[in-house]
Amino acid sequence: MPNTSVMLSGIELSNPLIPASGTFGFGHEFTGLYDINVLGSIALKGTTREPRIGNPLPRIAECESGMINSVGLQNPGVHAVIDEELPKLAQVFHKPAIANISGFSVEDYAYCAALFDNDPRIGWLEINVSCPNVSHGGMSFGTDPASAAAVTRAVRAVAKKPVFIKLTPNVTDIASIARACADAGADGISLINTLLGMRIDLKKRAPVIANKMGGFSGRAILPVALRMVWQVYEAVDIPIIGMGGVSCAEDVIEMMLAGATAVQVGAENLVNPWACPQIIAALPGAMAKYGIDNLSDITGGAHHG
Repeated sequence: MPNTSVMLSGIELSNPLIPASGTFGFGHEFTGLYDINVLGSIALKGTTREPRIGNPLPRIAECESGMINSVGLQNPGVHAVIDEELPKLAQVFHKPAIANISGFSVEDYAYCAALFDNDPRIGWLEINVSCPNVSHGGMSFGTDPASAAAVTRAVRAVAKKPVFIKLTPNVTDIASIARACADAGADGISLINTLLGMRIDLKKRAPVIANKMGGFSGRAILPVALRMVWQVYEAVDIPIIGMGGVSCAEDVIEMMLAGATAVQVGAENLVNPWACPQIIAALPGAMAKYGIDNLSDITGGAHHG
C-alpha cells in the first residue's frame, strides 16, 4: 500500500491534503458532509485582531476555470475564534490545525500569533502577508522583502510553533521575498495566494465586484502556482506548502515534485465540497500509477531529473 504520510515541520500528517484558508470555514461546518479527520490538517479561515464584516457586495465573480473574490477577511476576530470556533472544531477534528493570521500592522500579526501559539489545538501558524500595510500607504506586506521580513521577525519573536509565511503571487520576484522571510526566521513558506483579477458586467458596463478587483483563484492558476513553488524551492531550504489550482491527485503529485511538502486545496472546495476526501482517496492509485511508494520521497523530485 503506498504511504501517503508526510512530515511538516516535525508534525506528521497522514496525507498532505489541507483545505486552504478561506475555503473551508473553521472546519466544523463540513462535518455534516464527511469525517474531516481524513484530512491531513485544516487551514482555518483568515483571522484578524478585531472582528471584520468584510467588503461590500457583490464580492464574487465567476470566471472560466476559476473565480474572483473580494470577501475582505470577514471573520469574528481572534478572541472569538479561540473561544468559540476552536472548541467546536476540537469536538470533531482530532488533529492539529493551521491558524491563518492576517493583519494591518506588524503589531496586529504579533498579537494574534501570540494567542494562537498558546493554543494546543493549533499546530502551525500561517501568516498571510497579502494584507495592506496601513502604516505605509496600503502596500501589501508581501510585495516588499523588508516588510515581509519585519512581520516574520515579529511573529517569530512571540511564537514557538512553526511559522509559515503565506506569500502573494502579485510580485515580480517571489524568490527574493521568500529568502527574506527565511532569513528572518520563517520555518516554512505557503504559496500562492490569489492573483489579482477582475470581471466587467457587459450590461452595466462596470466591474462586477464592488471593490472592482479581487483575488483570482481556481484551476486556471495551477501553472503559475507550480512555477512559483519551483522558484521558491530553489531559493530556500525550508518546507513549502503549495497551493493554487489544485483539483485532483495528479495535481498534488505535480505540486510536490515542484517542491511542496504539503498541498492545500482552495477554490475546488467551493465547487465541490467533497473535493479533499475524493483527492485523498485517489492518491494511492495515482501513486501506484507513477511508481511512488512513499509520497514524502517526491518533494522537489522534478529538480533532480
